[in-house]
Amino acid sequence: MNTFPKPLTPAEEKVCLKRLQDGDLEARGVLIERNMRLVAHVAKKYQNTDYSMEDLLSVGTIGLIKAVDTFRLDKGIRLGTYAAKCVENEILMLLRASKRLSKEVSLYEPIGVDKDGESISLVDVIEMENREVLEDIILEQEIKELYDTYESILKDQEKEVIRMRYGLFGKEPRTQREIAAKLGISRSYVSRIEKKALGKMRKAFP
Repeated sequence: MNTFPKPLTPAEEKVCLKRLQDGDLEARGVLIERNMRLVAHVAKKYQNTDYSMEDLLSVGTIGLIKAVDTFRLDKGIRLGTYAAKCVENEILMLLRASKRLSKEVSLYEPIGVDKDGESISLVDVIEMENREVLEDIILEQEIKELYDTYESILKDQEKEVIRMRYGLFGKEPRTQREIAAKLGISRSYVSRIEKKALGKMRKAFP
């Protein structure tokens, strides 16, 4: 921990965040560097898993960078609160991905122990203030990533079926039969397209 610079004061943090909103990349670097102690603090909780502390710090830093890039001052919470959640989410995604290599795993299956010897499961998260606001921000980010995945990996016909089936982009969801009539194809073919498209998105979405 002593190798990382001291955190910013609330006043310093606010100044840097305002500078970042104005496009100051130097302020972005300062916010990342001065929150590395937070990354180390969260990563330490998972040091008895299958990953080295160096791996956990690397992945946690990705979460910190995402937090700095997506944080908004108007939400009324501290950057550290938001960043801690993002860092932990990134580490949990790493742990979930390693579990998926073998088979689907229960969210409550132990993945290791913390520094106090307590068992850690995939649903363990840090309790923080303004949790509902925080979860709204995380949800917005995940929805954006989902739409990005939709746009980047699906073919045009798959996009059309998924868009109509689930009412994306503010549209009303439709049944497979309605989609089949609209596209002039069989309902069973719509079902196959939907299943294939969802499989591709499920595989690509973290």
